Parts: sequence; structure tokens; C-alpha cells
Amino acid sequence: MSVKSAERVLRVFELLAQHGASGLTVKEISEALSFPQSSTTNLISTLYEEGYLEIQPSKRYKLGAKLIQLGSSARESLDIAAIGAPYLAGLMELTEETVFMAVLAGDELVYAAKIDNNRSIRTTARTGGRKPLYCTGLGKAFLAFMPDAESKALLDSIELTPITANTITVRDELDTQLGLYREQGYAIDNEENEEGLYCLAAPVYESGGRIEGAISVAGPKERMLRRKDSIVEQLLQTAGQISARLGG
Repeated sequence: MSVKSAERVLRVFELLAQHGASGLTVKEISEALSFPQSSTTNLISTLYEEGYLEIQPSKRYKLGAKLIQLGSSARESLDIAAIGAPYLAGLMELTEETVFMAVLAGDELVYAAKIDNNRSIRTTARTGGRKPLYCTGLGKAFLAFMPDAESKALLDSIELTPITANTITVRDELDTQLGLYREQGYAIDNEENEEGLYCLAAPVYESGGRIEGAISVAGPKERMLRRKDSIVEQLLQTAGQISARLGG
């Protein structure tokens, strides 16, 4: 015997999967599935609050990154982490530092993958965990390489709270930095989220040319700076390889 509320959740997921990055409003979901709008509103609100859906500035909902935590086996052929895994492993071997991949989840990032090296620096980042956008290399890669209007809308909704002594909390300064990152093709976290951690991050694109995710190399600042040029080269090459696999 089926459970009506569970069926409705599955229908919402299936419907939003068909609409990808464009998403749907609550009214559009209600009409497409012939659900009462009041119960649809409550259902969508619950799924959003639990992290299973994301909302765009246009009030359109799309599938959320928390679904990654339910297991890659159900979507291994489409999972950016599964596609990127061999490339991330290769990047870790080349750089001998910790390598990450993240996707966007509302106004935060979610770690989709983490590969440690045997000399990895200790970090609070973990697969499935969330971090702010404005003070992480991965987050700033999203802000720098997504469409300007989306980046501005996200920054308008985020409070730039200091996390370390290096965290940038002045909007104009952050905007200038993001412009520089767009020009050079990669973003930097200079001990802005964790003391001692230096991170270089680059965007990964899907077939429509939009940023689909971001990858990074992170390690102790002094060690990273000694080999920055070679790490950047390897990082950008790997990001390009993963983008090519995604059709970007």
C-alpha cells in the first residue's frame, strides 16, 4: 500500500529532475502535478528547509545538493563526483595535497568529494558538509564564474561574517577580488576560512556553459605557495578535463 505523502515527494523530485537548472515555482509544481497549492507549499517548504531543494533568486525551486548524501549509486552515471573521481585522484597524486569537489546548495557550498593525501593538512571540510561561499576558494569560484546577476543576488543575501583574521568582510573588496579571479581563471582562499589553510579553486562547467561545480587543491600556505604555479596549471587542466566529460 503506497503512502500518499511519500508519493508526492517522489513526484516532486521526478518533476524537478526534468527541469534541471531552470527550476519551477510552487504554483508551477502544483499545477503540473495537480496537487493542492496549499499542501504543495508546505511540502516544498519542508524539502527546502531539509536541504533537498534549492531556491533561486527568481523563487524557482530545483533539486538540492543534499541528495548527493543519499548515495552515488542511484545516479552514478550523472553524478559529477563519480565523473570527476578519477581526475581528482590524479590531481591529488600530482599535487600531493588534499583535493576537493563542491556543488552549490543555495547560498552555501556542499562538498561532493574529498581526497586526502598522506601528508594532508587537518581540515574541518568533509564530504556532505557545507561551507560559506564568500570565504572559501570553492565558494569564491562559484561567485566569480556564475552569471553576474546570480552572484550579486547571492552576495546581497549573505552577511560577510569574519571567520579568521583574513576573512574579507568588505563587499567592495570582495567584488574587486572576484573580478580578478574571473580574469585569471581561478579563485584563492588565503586562510580566510581556516587558519593555515591555503586553497586554489577552479570552476567546472556543464554543456550549457554554466558552472556546475568547482574543484580545489588545499594545503599549508607555505608549502602551497612554493609550488603555486605548477598547482594552478594542474588544477586548471583537471577542471578542463572534467568539464569536457560533462559536455562543457
